[in-house]
Amino acid sequence: MYPLAVVDLHCDTLTAFTAPGRCQNTLDDPCASLSLTCLPRGTRWCQCFAIFIPDGLSPAESAGYYRCHQQSFMRQMELFASRVTPCRTAADIEAAWAQGKTAALLTVENGAALAGDLDRVDVLVRDGVRMMTLTWNGENEIGSGIASDHGLTSFGKSLIPCMEAAGILVDVSHLNDRGFDGLLEVAKKPFVASHSNARRVCSHKRNLTDNQIRELTARHCLIGLNYYVEFLRDDGRPTPEDLFAHVDHFLALGAEDCLALGSDFDGADLPPWLDSPEKVAGLYGRFLERGYAPALCDKIFFGNALVFFRENLH
Repeated sequence: MYPLAVVDLHCDTLTAFTAPGRCQNTLDDPCASLSLTCLPRGTRWCQCFAIFIPDGLSPAESAGYYRCHQQSFMRQMELFASRVTPCRTAADIEAAWAQGKTAALLTVENGAALAGDLDRVDVLVRDGVRMMTLTWNGENEIGSGIASDHGLTSFGKSLIPCMEAAGILVDVSHLNDRGFDGLLEVAKKPFVASHSNARRVCSHKRNLTDNQIRELTARHCLIGLNYYVEFLRDDGRPTPEDLFAHVDHFLALGAEDCLALGSDFDGADLPPWLDSPEKVAGLYGRFLERGYAPALCDKIFFGNALVFFRENLH
């Protein structure tokens, strides 16, 4: 049994296949884990496509890298317009589905895309960016990912209200623990952990602590389950039961209305039972077989994300 719909909060497909000689239409590359062609028929799909900015670029290089891939996204939206629609709101997503199309949201992974300039928040808004991780693994003008223990900078703390006012969702995936604590001091609106699991189940520091999960839940945030093998199980050899262990742990901490999907397609090594959109859709049946109620399964696969977008994307 397939779900009525899937909302996936994160993939790297847009920027993953840009080497010379590769297909430049990255959203329908036959070598990708996720492509428009391989999306399961009969399941409405909403995909957040991230512009991933590598660590280590200069501010000018980061801004240029962002612009290159933002233009690629828009070009491909036009090229594949019969199958996919760029969306900014929940209403846009539902309109795309009503037309039988995939809904696409543009996001950014790594706030280095701002090049240390708050005025660039408005640039991203005009470009249709709906969500942005503050960091990747290293440091930028905003703060640091898991590669160090430095917290948010003064620029980072001033950025959060700017993003909230502009309507770009703050994404804390990749942000380190100290940065997360700093975010809690300044964030006034719900935010997202687009592709992060539970650290109590798998100890990788990219995963969320119990206290972080409680904060996300209390603040009516959104958490996307990540399929990366190293974030599912400590030895990197997960089974479906390991994924369910993360689900159960989130639920035990009260995250029933916050839990969603954040695959990390084309950005990480995924288990063979979860390495394609069709297998993700098929996972819905495994959830039911394991005893999760249909209403809960709908929440995780699409419902919670849609409600969150309806309330927080305008």
